[in-house]
Amino acid sequence: MNTPPPSGGATAGDGHYGEDLFEPDRPGETARIDAAALVYDPVTTRRLRALGAGPGSRCLEVGAGTGTVARWLLEEAGVDEVVALDRDTGRLDVRADPRLRVVTGDLTDESLRPGSFDLIHARFVLMHLPQRRRLVTRLVRWLAPGGRLLLGDALEVPNALDTSSAYRRTMDALWQALRTTIGTDTSSVPAYPHILKEEGLQHVAAELFIPPLVAGGPLARFWSETWSRMRPALEETGLVDAAVIDEALAYLASPGLAELGPGMVMAWGQRT
Repeated sequence: MNTPPPSGGATAGDGHYGEDLFEPDRPGETARIDAAALVYDPVTTRRLRALGAGPGSRCLEVGAGTGTVARWLLEEAGVDEVVALDRDTGRLDVRADPRLRVVTGDLTDESLRPGSFDLIHARFVLMHLPQRRRLVTRLVRWLAPGGRLLLGDALEVPNALDTSSAYRRTMDALWQALRTTIGTDTSSVPAYPHILKEEGLQHVAAELFIPPLVAGGPLARFWSETWSRMRPALEETGLVDAAVIDEALAYLASPGLAELGPGMVMAWGQRT
């Protein structure tokens, strides 16, 4: 069975994250998001620290979600101000702090004017949005002179020798369902360093972080919950049926789990 690329090929849908998939008020959605945060936050915050997050900096957290990174910026990094931007800020769990400004808004809204920042971070946001290349330009414009932009999005390194396992078929169905439902596309993620260079940023660099996918671990829980919530959309792709999804879910929880799961590319640069 020849499987499709992680994103691309299928027609991009015009739905929205949080509306057509992953509704924020669905029971367990906060726990699903926080399971991923347990895995990705340590590497994200380490990079933010290296890029200058600390006293004297004003930061924009795009797609603030449940607020784990915003909390770190305030409580651990001690930044002067955090603007937490998200289409849905109802799950933002951050204690009242005069240094925090919550903005309920859409990054694609041309009228949005959040201000100027020393550090802007967007993780797992651009991949779900249309015209993502144009949005990078917007984020760069919001940087203060000398400000730094950190982008993080998903990238999968699939096993080319596996084209038919339940895991592979379910993961391929996931990427196709995300694309046809809400327009998710990760095909341009490896080009992020080039894009930041095109924007005139300096000191551009990138890294790929692929966390371990361990049965019972937070990342396995995240993917299990994600597949379970997307069951109808996965089956609609025609790549899997209920039995295949059940087999893939059982595999995620089994001691036989041995996969190089999806990772995250982080790319960054500095405005002159």
